[in-house]
Amino acid sequence: MKKLMKLAGAGLVAASLALPGLAMAQDAEKVTIGVSIPAATHGWTGGVNFHAQQAIDSLTETYPQLEFVLATAGDPGKQVSDVEDMMATRDIDALVILPFESDPLTGPVKRVADAGKWVTVVDRGLAQEGIEDLYVAGDNTAFGRVAGEYFKEKMPDGGKIVALRGIPTTIDNERVEAFQAALEGSNIEIIGMEHGNWNRDKAFEVMQDFLSRFPEIDAVWASDDDMALGVIEAIKQAGRENDMWVLGGAGMKQMIERVKAGDTMVPADVTYPPAMIATAIRLTADRFVSQAPMEGRFIIGSVLVTPENADQYYYPDSPF
Repeated sequence: MKKLMKLAGAGLVAASLALPGLAMAQDAEKVTIGVSIPAATHGWTGGVNFHAQQAIDSLTETYPQLEFVLATAGDPGKQVSDVEDMMATRDIDALVILPFESDPLTGPVKRVADAGKWVTVVDRGLAQEGIEDLYVAGDNTAFGRVAGEYFKEKMPDGGKIVALRGIPTTIDNERVEAFQAALEGSNIEIIGMEHGNWNRDKAFEVMQDFLSRFPEIDAVWASDDDMALGVIEAIKQAGRENDMWVLGGAGMKQMIERVKAGDTMVPADVTYPPAMIATAIRLTADRFVSQAPMEGRFIIGSVLVTPENADQYYYPDSPF
């Protein structure tokens, strides 16, 4: 995936956790890093949990002076409590957080930063700019743009589509705005757009509603592979699987398999790797075991996956 990554912002150097610095780092004082992420409520966050634990295990073995406190939350309230507990009882030196939602977590994370702790925010940005020291994310603008450009290419004569949005966050806004901008100048009409909250069951319900309201739908922008699975199930139950195709996103193993197989209902996918949490944890750790500057933004690109390049993005051992 290295070739998907690009460096954005002037302040960040993505130095590796190389062995030459190990002896010096092991002599350093203990550093406690809190990691707060959403629980594995769907496939993508399942991948986030997997890659977070893998990164922590690897770093703990390499750098004994590093301690990690990992907490998972099923809702914003639980995540706020987790962060406050990390500050009150573990006196963390740094926080790596993938916010469940932007607004409820902005205040608690700002209090961590105001206390002089290092803050790395992953994926879903905060509602106020300038709080975090480091921001690691996929390229959400590219995610929406690549999807929109694919719709234009595949539907040169236009058509009617429906779209599902994620949880209300800054990144969802970036994706949708870029998708709509990419469709400008085409004859593609978005006849329905609702929040599916990146949840398979919710997406199933939303798609059932779309199918009952619209007798003609040519394609669906599910904008997420978990939601795409819910959408596909709703289409099948309605007996309309020959009427439309679906574009998800994130690079779920099941969806890449369908793209590889030439499934006409899933002709392509757009990458958005959950392993970005591992990137964030490793860069944060490097802040304390090396002298490399880490402040800034680290943005991981999104690319279109088609049958021709699907092998490059298929990871059979991944849980996602």
